[in-house]
Formats: sequence, structure tokens, C-alpha cells
Amino acid sequence: MRIRAARRDELTALQDIERAAGLCFRDIGMPEIADDEPLPVEELARYLTTGLAWVAVDGDDAGAAPPVAYLIADRVDGGLHVEQVSVRPDHARRGIGRALLEHLAERAVQEGAPALTLTTFTEVPWNAPYYERCGFRALEDSSLTPGLREIRAREAEHGLDRWPRVCMRRTL
Repeated sequence: MRIRAARRDELTALQDIERAAGLCFRDIGMPEIADDEPLPVEELARYLTTGLAWVAVDGDDAGAAPPVAYLIADRVDGGLHVEQVSVRPDHARRGIGRALLEHLAERAVQEGAPALTLTTFTEVPWNAPYYERCGFRALEDSSLTPGLREIRAREAEHGLDRWPRVCMRRTL
């Protein structure tokens, strides 16, 4: 598995990965999440511009291998914030998501960022419990930074607060 910067010609493939990865939410009674459309190509392109979009590809990726997973991030309050990490279901449980998170952690250290943050569902096994195993810790609402509060407000407007959510932080 190789991790590299995402390319513009792969943005629709990233949408397909997110759609496929989201289907498992239907099995746990969250069909709205399964049916939620991924970010538009124009929005994904913004992550290319900021240099915060990576893909995982099989093999040596001589240009032909399609992405099997991706991660996009934002700079939030001095840290790097995981906006989305998705792995194709047929490549799940192989450490690819973790490898993408480690890649982001290395980038954050290079930039001098003190932490990674993310928001996620607390009761979904491949969400908060998984991120805890990756070194993230839940934040109390009282310790959220202004940027994280803004992200949570946008999520609430989008209806994500229908299920328990949490902000998490991994100190680097």
C-alpha cells in the first residue's frame, strides 16, 4: 500500500469510496448517513489546493492503480483536523485508515502542529472506539476550541447531532 497526494482526476473516485464506505451505516440503523452525498468535486478540489488530500493505492501505483482509501484534512486552531477518512469496504480492516492517520500525523509534526483533531460518532464501532485505539481522546465540550465549536455547529445544522457525537484530539 502506498500513500500519496490525491490528484484532480481522482476526485470522483474519492466520492465513490465515501459512498461505498458509508453503506455500512445502513446496517446499524443510520440510513441517513448511508444516503448522505459526499462532498462535491469542487470542495474536494480545495483540499488538493491546500495540500491536505491523500490517497492510498495498491502496489507501486505506476499511475494506473485507483485509490482504495483517502483522507482530507483542514487546518483548525493550529492543528490538523481530519475532515474525512474513508476506506473501500473490500479493503477495510487492513490498517489502511490507520496508515492515512499516521501520514497526517507526520505531516502535522513537520508543520509544527501540536495535535490532530476530528469529530465522530461515539456509538459506531468503527468511529470513536476505533479512533481511541489510534491514540485519540474525547474532548469535553468545555475544552473545545473556537474552530471545533464551529465545526460541531455546522454538523448540527446538517443533522448529525441526531446521533451522539464527540470531538477527539490526538496530541503529537
